[in-house]
Amino acid sequence: MFNILVLNNISPHGLARLPADHYRADPNIKDPDAVLLRSYNMHDMEIPKSLKAVGRAGAGVNNIPVAKMSALGIPVFNAPGANANAVKELVIAGLLLACRHICEAWDYARALHGTDEEISRAMESGKKRFAGFELPGRTLGVIGLGAIGRSVANAGITLGMKVVGFDPGLTVEGAWQLSADVKKARSIDELLRSVDFVTFHVPLTDTTRHLINAERLKQMKQGVVILNFAREGIVDDAAVSAAIKAGKVYAYVCDFPTNLLKHHERVIALPHLGATTQEAEDNCAVMVAEQVRDFLENGNIRNSVNFPDVVVARGSDHRLVMANANVPNMLGQISEALGQAGLNIHDMVNMSRGDVAYTVVDLDSRVPESVRARVGAIAGVMMSRIIEPPRRE
Repeated sequence: MFNILVLNNISPHGLARLPADHYRADPNIKDPDAVLLRSYNMHDMEIPKSLKAVGRAGAGVNNIPVAKMSALGIPVFNAPGANANAVKELVIAGLLLACRHICEAWDYARALHGTDEEISRAMESGKKRFAGFELPGRTLGVIGLGAIGRSVANAGITLGMKVVGFDPGLTVEGAWQLSADVKKARSIDELLRSVDFVTFHVPLTDTTRHLINAERLKQMKQGVVILNFAREGIVDDAAVSAAIKAGKVYAYVCDFPTNLLKHHERVIALPHLGATTQEAEDNCAVMVAEQVRDFLENGNIRNSVNFPDVVVARGSDHRLVMANANVPNMLGQISEALGQAGLNIHDMVNMSRGDVAYTVVDLDSRVPESVRARVGAIAGVMMSRIIEPPRRE
């Protein structure tokens, strides 16, 4: 029986992927094998010694101490792309809200008073102040071409926009999923100089904090529209505020209201709605629950932010998995320890990601706990675990 600590409301569709005869999922678990969460802040949380995995039902992991998890040999899973459509739709809404002055016009209409005839006259005389512009032919810049960024870029093409993208980490597979009409910029600065709209789809890190700042705003077109549905901090709000007042920025649409922004002219600040749809919550929960289950039951790793992807078909009923420092001779030491115990290796797979390596070993006979402990005591091994024989369904 695996114990799952649930730290936020997780969609029942996701929890249903954890069979009740093998899993107990509850917010009051004391010794969890895994944690499932959305926005709960784990940075100040005491990490249980029993913990083997963390699953974030979403993409960003700023609320999880990933480096600490890596040092403990604990993979952190997320759900990239599961909320892509929800965010894409909100970005499109943001484009239209900004260029058509919809929020200001709605406020104006709601404040009209008098008879219907008087309201009609006031409406006709006042609507000119809300004249906007259309999207076709305008240039949209997309910074970050992961699942969400690609979806937004392709939608921009469908809307008749010119689209320029930038992502130094774009994979071949990711490039295949982009419309051929999306142009690739060589740098962020090259992109920013050419666009009428710019939207961000990157995590918040030391290198992405304040990607839009006072210096970069000087390079951008007059009347640019900035959209941030990624993370608070990617845009320097104070710099954008000043640029709006100076007439440089036409509008700023974001998902992160602050005291500076919430009543600011030409700012539309929404309450972090990016992935707040039932479909996105269901998709994220299902995806991360299945990944955590596969790791606990089979030792496989998919979509971990701190471990390499390692998916190995069972070569036998007897499996041992290890997380270890990515240093020379680790495999030699592991193989030697298993050989000294008289265990024959059926198959071994080792993959690394930065300083962390992950090893899956299938053996021809059962792994005694004493052997697991011996392997776990090797200097540099952060986690070792015997995987039980696969369930026969």
